[in-house]
Amino acid sequence: MKLLVDSGSTKADWIAIDDNGKVLFTTQSLGLNPEVLDKEEIISRLNDKFDIEHNKLKANQIYFYGAGCGTDRMKDFLTHVFEEYFTNAKVSVHEDTYAAVYATTPKDEKAIVCILGTGSNCSYFDGKVLHQKVQSLGYIVMDDGSGNRFGRHLLRGYYFNKMPAGLAKEFKEEYNVDADFIKANLYKEANPNAYLATFAKFIIKHKDDEFCKKIIRKELKSFTKNYIMQFENHKDVPVHFVGSIAFYLKEELEEILAKYDIKMLNVLRRPIDGLIAYHVLNK
Repeated sequence: MKLLVDSGSTKADWIAIDDNGKVLFTTQSLGLNPEVLDKEEIISRLNDKFDIEHNKLKANQIYFYGAGCGTDRMKDFLTHVFEEYFTNAKVSVHEDTYAAVYATTPKDEKAIVCILGTGSNCSYFDGKVLHQKVQSLGYIVMDDGSGNRFGRHLLRGYYFNKMPAGLAKEFKEEYNVDADFIKANLYKEANPNAYLATFAKFIIKHKDDEFCKKIIRKELKSFTKNYIMQFENHKDVPVHFVGSIAFYLKEELEEILAKYDIKMLNVLRRPIDGLIAYHVLNK
């Protein structure tokens, strides 16, 4: 049994398949970002899902694609955790961009592949190998255009009294904006980046409001200039996207990219289904 996993910081999609690609079960766990979680929390999240815990000895191969797996140190850390948990499995850990590439890019084709979800990332795929110009320093410093960046803007807008009164009233009704509650989630709970990203649905819901529209434009433009345009051939190859932010802000993203003569093609909310076809073809 193969386990295919596509994990962001907020959630992880799991699909178990046999050698012929038949789906045995699907499930979803909390995200497993090794940059923000320790071993005990990762194992707790695995044990929390019956299908994963119940089948851990049946898995003989695990292909994990995850946020926070961009360095060898984090890959090695998560590999050891999985090898200890899935004792009969051969474990392969890759950064989440590889899942995005395999799901969006036809075999051997060149493309720039981006992730815009809870966090953000961007790589160039030359048809064989993935290349990155920017190494992520995590959500506090980077993650332009991501859900957690939108959350940061909304909280600042609300607390600095920059958010329009009607919008602020609705924001307060929809979220717990008590300062102690917010600070506890930001500085004491696991996954503060995922907590910030929970506010992104508000900005998407109100994307036509001028306050939200300015934030969206600013972040998507920043992502384009700081990530995509790092690659000299950004006008010569297609640009694909994966992630909920890209999916729900597709029109806004396309408008920004057009200003820089960048061609946007495939936009997927999640890459997990595309991974099945890839791993069946490359078994």
